[in-house]
Amino acid sequence: MVALSSSSLQIADLFKGDLQLTSPPNIYFELQRVIEDPNKSFIDLGLIIENDPSLSIRLLKIVNSVFYNFPAQIASITRAISLIGNKELQNMVLATVVIDRFSSLPGGLLTMHDFWARSVRCALLSRALSIYKQIDHDIESIFVCGLLHDIGQLVIYRRIPILAREVGLYIEANSADEVLAERNIIGFDHFAVGAELSRYWGLPKIIIDSMDYHSDLTYAGENSKVVDVVRIANRICKLDLKHDDPFDLCDDIPVDKLAEMIDKTHDQFEQIFKIFYPN
Repeated sequence: MVALSSSSLQIADLFKGDLQLTSPPNIYFELQRVIEDPNKSFIDLGLIIENDPSLSIRLLKIVNSVFYNFPAQIASITRAISLIGNKELQNMVLATVVIDRFSSLPGGLLTMHDFWARSVRCALLSRALSIYKQIDHDIESIFVCGLLHDIGQLVIYRRIPILAREVGLYIEANSADEVLAERNIIGFDHFAVGAELSRYWGLPKIIIDSMDYHSDLTYAGENSKVVDVVRIANRICKLDLKHDDPFDLCDDIPVDKLAEMIDKTHDQFEQIFKIFYPN
């Protein structure tokens, strides 16, 4: 826990002395090294995954789920890689490893079940929106961008729980915007924290940008389309769909198409969530 007042707190302070936070997900980078080696093949990738039987089982469950909807059962990791590709496998590993790392949180400020349920919904909807909008730039990473977009909240809850609680109480009492409340009370928001964590881990720029520019409606850089779909998915997933209308958030998508995407995400969610978050 960081013992600093909000007036003197910097984002870098949240990562001091916490190796669990700053240590990168090693298996993700083991896979990266193999992918970048022209003398290696998907068989070598499979060997890395198969060294972790639990991870292997979960990845096969993902590949055999409605997420991919393959017509036949996939029985081996190497077969799975040949079908979904190296980069997609690497991203599914990253998603699984990060959820495992942040599977519990002391203090009762937020239940991990609710946090990851919302994050998986956002990831699924981000993916659906990107397919509809035909975003062809690093499409494999968009699910991970949606999944990790709020990861900075967990850092804040872990490292400065008193200020995190103060933010929550302020939002509840004033119906305040979450990002503005964080900036006013802490000095920065959780998207900036998530982007900084991603830099510590050495994650791809597309993932960093999806958080760094999440609240910047003027951003027009190389990953702007990805930032937009994650932002839209995030806002929809935080709505109470029984009372709030999601269609005002994306007026460039016909109502029937957006409804279809939301319904499909809902249908996929239960099976996918149980695989990523088996706790």
